[in-house]
Amino acid sequence: MDKKEILKILEDWNFWAKEVDTGIKRDFYLNKLKKLLLSKQIIAITGARRVGKSFLMRQLAQELIKQGVSKNQILIINFEDPRFSDLNLKLLQKIYETYLEFIQPKGKIYIFLDEIQEVEKWEKWVLMAQELKKAQIILSGSNAKLLSQELATLLTGRHLDLKIYPLSFEEFLKFHNVIIKNNLDLIRNEIKVKSLLKSYIENGSFPEVVLRENKKEILLAYFNDVLEKDLIKRYKIRKPEKFKDILKFYYSNTASLITFNSLEKIFKISADTIEKFSSYFTLNYLLFFVKRFSYKIKEQEKSPRKVYAVDTGMANTIGFKFSENKGKLAENIVFAQLLRQMSQNFNMETYYWKDEKHWEVDFVIKEKNFIKKLIQVCFDLSDANTKAREIKPLIKASKELKCDNLLIITDDFEHEEKISSKKIKYIPLWKWLLEN
Repeated sequence: MDKKEILKILEDWNFWAKEVDTGIKRDFYLNKLKKLLLSKQIIAITGARRVGKSFLMRQLAQELIKQGVSKNQILIINFEDPRFSDLNLKLLQKIYETYLEFIQPKGKIYIFLDEIQEVEKWEKWVLMAQELKKAQIILSGSNAKLLSQELATLLTGRHLDLKIYPLSFEEFLKFHNVIIKNNLDLIRNEIKVKSLLKSYIENGSFPEVVLRENKKEILLAYFNDVLEKDLIKRYKIRKPEKFKDILKFYYSNTASLITFNSLEKIFKISADTIEKFSSYFTLNYLLFFVKRFSYKIKEQEKSPRKVYAVDTGMANTIGFKFSENKGKLAENIVFAQLLRQMSQNFNMETYYWKDEKHWEVDFVIKEKNFIKKLIQVCFDLSDANTKAREIKPLIKASKELKCDNLLIITDDFEHEEKISSKKIKYIPLWKWLLEN
């Protein structure tokens, strides 16, 4: 590529001569990014494809301009632009030289490298730029292993990570122009909030999906993009149909217990291959697996794991729907919110609990060496047998794990009661999401 071609592409993504679409601000992540910038280290933004990393980078660039940084001091490179051909280190260096030659920035330079995993051996160039203090580097990628392991190895002590996820319920409401700042806002908007929760569960919360009408089509396109670009091609999958079927199975069974050995019988491929495929799904932020709580590590590893989707809209679109899905999807929503909390609290861990009678508690929240909270998710408590089935394991786990912070997340039931000297709090999902 010649420099004029490169410049033409760059002008479409940068603020030099025009306004760039920055989308709806995600203040929580934007404020975190601004704090990370003060460290002067490389910042790595990771998360699922289409989760909003590119818009977040542009929002940060816009904030820098508002703070007095010249537009010419900011270089944004989108490596998913199909006009960039033969992505490699040589082209990356040429892009940088083109920027210096034609834009002639003065002062500190900020370089945003969007979807950097598209460039082979990109880490060498980033390391060089960091070492020579050529610029403040902010990069993004859709593969956890790519960014965490390579950066950890080469840039030890010189980078900071920020994981971002699909919209929280509070962000989802903001995208629908519903701002909840206090209890009065909540009371005033309660009916609308409850109505929007149904869409949040059904369609998920990828930003573009929330804003557009053709939600299923967008989610299908995301799914196919991730499969082809991030998985099948990158990992050289030789059995793409089996690979796809396993992912569909997981999406059809969110909040369910699985073992790789049991899937071996279903898909007629080895448990080791299924485990390897599953690791690719987690590395690309499509799925998450939760272990059974035990004080014995060996028991944790041997027990079945619970599978959760990154987004309930994706699970609904790709997986098979069943009538009992609503409770499972609600549990997936709760896990996704716990995931956001864990990304901010590195001492926090999430497990499920199960005893020899197969009594189960959905979530065990651990911080350091203490069990902080036990959570059940049950949308319908109108039936006495269902209610008892949820409460009994909660009480037993409470005694066994020495935890008195007991919570049942419901559809719309709010209450507190004492059972067997244990206080249980019931809270509607919509209210819990906004409180947390």
